[in-house]
Amino acid sequence: MHSHSTEHPASAPAEAPAPAPALLTVYLNDHLTGSGAGVRLSRRMAKRQGRADADGARDLATLAAHVEEDQRSLRRIMRDLGVPVRRVREVAGRIGERAGMLKLNGRILSRSPLSDVVELETMLLGVTGKAACWRALRELADTEPRLDASDIDRLLARSDAQARTLEDQRRRRAAEVFAADLAGTASDGTRADRPERSTGSKRPKGSDAPARRSGPGRPAHP
Repeated sequence: MHSHSTEHPASAPAEAPAPAPALLTVYLNDHLTGSGAGVRLSRRMAKRQGRADADGARDLATLAAHVEEDQRSLRRIMRDLGVPVRRVREVAGRIGERAGMLKLNGRILSRSPLSDVVELETMLLGVTGKAACWRALRELADTEPRLDASDIDRLLARSDAQARTLEDQRRRRAAEVFAADLAGTASDGTRADRPERSTGSKRPKGSDAPARRSGPGRPAHP
């Protein structure tokens, strides 16, 4: 009997995954880091605003929910484009965010009314940057089939609405804070803090006179 050997064709080697786009990886991860900070800041702002302005708090709560949805959309776009999430950047962003929260804004032990204005302006700048990211991706969508142009148009329109909400609240809060400051009272009804002018150590009269001696040839300790 003749033995028959069955030969199986060699399987084709698996294709290596395409390398991640280097520049887009840096760009989108930077925006992802910023979006994480925006989500946390918008939540804090909505919570604080609820104590004084119910309507404003509702607007900020809606904005916080939309900012979180935008972050999920960005993650989905990154996944569709094969862009990896850099966890190190996210961690570094949180550390930098916490360091920024130490800014005094004119007060040491209590929250300054100026912090409201600074936070609203920070959020407004973040939304402006996010809209720039959506516009860049929208241009790319004309030639990149993995991007949904209509979805990016929706994200752009929402960014415009977010910017209008923030600008309206920023203008109103800035007017309240600075009008109260000029009147000499804080916007929460307390006396406004005035920066203390440092004049340095004052020299007593007659300080041009030679130092007193505490012993032969030795100046006195103050």
